[in-house]
Amino acid sequence: MELKNTVRFSELDWLRVILIFAVFLHHVCMPFNGDGWHIMNNDSSKVLDDIMVYFEQFRLPILFFISGVGSVILLSKVTVVKFVKDKFLRLFIPLLIGSLLVIPPQIYMENIVEMQSFWREYPSLALKFETNHLWFIEYLFVFFLLAIPLNKLFSSPLGASIINFVQKLSKHKIGLYLLVTLLIIIKVYFSLTFPSEDKKIENLSSSAFYFFFFIAGMLFVRSNIIWQAIYDQRFYNLLLLVFSTILFYSYYYSPDLSEYLSLDLRRSIWWLVCCLVAWSAFLTILGYAQFYFTKTPKWVSLSNELIYPFYIFHQTVIVVIGYYVIAWQAPILLKVISLFALSFLVTTVICWFIIKPSNFLRFLFGLKPKNNVVSVAYNKPLKQN
Repeated sequence: MELKNTVRFSELDWLRVILIFAVFLHHVCMPFNGDGWHIMNNDSSKVLDDIMVYFEQFRLPILFFISGVGSVILLSKVTVVKFVKDKFLRLFIPLLIGSLLVIPPQIYMENIVEMQSFWREYPSLALKFETNHLWFIEYLFVFFLLAIPLNKLFSSPLGASIINFVQKLSKHKIGLYLLVTLLIIIKVYFSLTFPSEDKKIENLSSSAFYFFFFIAGMLFVRSNIIWQAIYDQRFYNLLLLVFSTILFYSYYYSPDLSEYLSLDLRRSIWWLVCCLVAWSAFLTILGYAQFYFTKTPKWVSLSNELIYPFYIFHQTVIVVIGYYVIAWQAPILLKVISLFALSFLVTTVICWFIIKPSNFLRFLFGLKPKNNVVSVAYNKPLKQN
């Protein structure tokens, strides 16, 4: 078995940038969807909420899949010690620095009425070590450590048999889609066992769900057959996505069923339709990304470098600017557009003019030193032990 026989995974370069931008757009809209966030506009849009609840099913799962792919590529090139060092420098340190420097302004703006000046409150805010949106980095750090034994497993005869089984499934038009059954079991079981909505790593209803996609990335990248099947079956997966979407919104807009179904059953059905959308969207998007994104332009390569600090800073920028934007006497649409433009501009300026030129800041926020940037999208055949 070999890694995909291309010079680079251009589709993953593109998807990484597009999906981080989608996360940014999601957070721009959060103050206006009525769900409850760090800052909230007085008025909210139900239509906006109805749209956002759909797209949030598959944005981050695909990013975790891409990270799973990256773990296998890196482990095929470096020793385990170098792998752990790389992840400590590029994930743990930015997570620590982010919780100390980037997150406190969010907490302050969320509780500004109850607090004194930011600098007076800063020590106590920093020592909370809150992660907020940086839970994504926390998950990645743990998942990458778990990738080390998993990589050994997938390189063993047992791992080969697992990959062969998935390859056989992939020969059927809905074969890979059927893997959603395992995802549903994981999601429903752990969600009933850990009925929490938080993103702490120990909350397996969240972390196990995302880890499934990470493992899928580790597994799928080892097989040209599976990767090709996703490409070949993209239209069938699109039809399955349409079908899953219909089920999703049919249940989402269904009348109150509490008189007929228990709370656990209603939640289980919800998680089921969410998993159907997440998995079918993942297969569809990856298939069409292979079709459309066959080359990596220079701007995409540069964006792949800077989206990491962009992700780290974006939510804090949105919360700080959004606190003032939501106070405007203006329609929701104007506020959303203004918050989008201002936040994107400020976050980009931070990344381009402050983080990018400084090797010290690059180190703190997970970037390699200047003139030493290599995209994980490059790959060579994976050597089997």
